[in-house]
Amino acid sequence: MATAANLNQRFGIEGVVSFSERPNGFVAVEVNNAHASATIAMQGAHLMTFQPTGQQPLIWLSPEAKLAEGKSIRGGVPVCWPWFGPHASDKKLPAHGFARTVPWRLNQVQALPGGETRLEFELIPTPLTRGQWPQPCTVRNIITVGRALRHELITTNHDGKPMEIGQALHTYFQVGDLRQVRVDGLQGCDYLDKVNAFARTTQVGPVRFGGEVDRIYLATPSRCELIDPALARRIVIKSSGSRSTVVWTPWAEKGAQMGDLGPDGYLKMLCVETANAAEDTVTLAPGAQHRLVAEYAIAAL
Repeated sequence: MATAANLNQRFGIEGVVSFSERPNGFVAVEVNNAHASATIAMQGAHLMTFQPTGQQPLIWLSPEAKLAEGKSIRGGVPVCWPWFGPHASDKKLPAHGFARTVPWRLNQVQALPGGETRLEFELIPTPLTRGQWPQPCTVRNIITVGRALRHELITTNHDGKPMEIGQALHTYFQVGDLRQVRVDGLQGCDYLDKVNAFARTTQVGPVRFGGEVDRIYLATPSRCELIDPALARRIVIKSSGSRSTVVWTPWAEKGAQMGDLGPDGYLKMLCVETANAAEDTVTLAPGAQHRLVAEYAIAAL
């Protein structure tokens, strides 16, 4: 993996983009532009923090998040790929795939004309990844840091046969008090309820929280909103190339068992994930490309 010094020499932009060494050999990208600040780990191309200028953080990172080689980071935007949830046939393989726990390569950093910063990462194939996913393909994660946060997860199939993928941007949003939060825009959508043996249910009204929620919403629209009275804001979530939305909170009991959520951390975060999961996986023809896009922005109530 490239060192922080090498990356600074190749990609650093004075006062805007720099690279630093974190505990356990982790290398992170620090972005500070006119619109926002962000931190991205090279492992997993994992966006850890994002805070628009003059605003509370949009993305939540656990104060007890652990940085360890081959382990996922609690918070931020983990990339779930090439499957979501458990592997369909081999339960020994890691849940949500390997993309979030392996090194990525930084291909390009651009200062855009409007003051945004665009970073393009590419998954590095290794014997480990090929052993779990032998079909040849390219996976890129393009992150644009501006007034809004934009993720583009692009998969290209180089195989001579079709390739089926499940995927998600497992986004942890920071909230003031989850007990007051609601999610609008999923009304009328069916969901698979993991807390209730994957029972299929139709959402009535906004999604509200008073206990554990772990749901895959199917055939979802391209926009939903997280309404947060405690922080007096809305988080607007726009997507394309996605047909499902995952909503997750472990709540108190399960959160306490996780070990890296922090005291009452479950009340300070909510995952609303732009996904292709369950019956909404994507099949790529030989040579085809799929682009999953999510954009997050803060608006006033």
